[in-house]
Amino acid sequence: MILVLFGAPGVGKGTQAVILAEKLGIAHLSTGDAFRAAIKNQTAVGMLAKEYVDAGKLVPDEVVTRIVEEAMSGTQFADGCILDGFPRTRAQADALDQLLAKKGLSIGRVVNLEVDDETIIARLLQRGRADDTEAIIRDRLNVYNNETAPLLEYYGEKGLLHSVNGIGDVEEVSSRVLVALN
Repeated sequence: MILVLFGAPGVGKGTQAVILAEKLGIAHLSTGDAFRAAIKNQTAVGMLAKEYVDAGKLVPDEVVTRIVEEAMSGTQFADGCILDGFPRTRAQADALDQLLAKKGLSIGRVVNLEVDDETIIARLLQRGRADDTEAIIRDRLNVYNNETAPLLEYYGEKGLLHSVNGIGDVEEVSSRVLVALN
């Protein structure tokens, strides 16, 4: 089964992915972790991504997809996984469909964690990271709303989308996600 965890930055996708992976007994593929591993291991696509990152540019969809494809070639992902942070654009969604079709897999569910912008901003400011200023967070939310949020309609039309209230303690949200999966 392929499960896609969806939502704006700061909604708790990574936290929920770790919990769900353990409860469901399937692997968790974090795009951020896959990026860092590809760069650290100096794979060809990792070095290509590093050029964009070092230049302060967005990594193109094709490169992001290649990193995810490289990560998914690991045996732990043979029977599926929870995707966290991918896809983020329609081009990535189309590429994911093609990648999964080659493996004889398909998306089982897309779970969208819904959290309002002001709660997200408060959560991210509490993390205390240097790159989590209110202006940067608002910019990231604008990018999400313009480039990623349109995928909600795409997956909704396919009958795969299940939205879940992402506000509450971690266990409450996990319970809601598990209900959405059944």
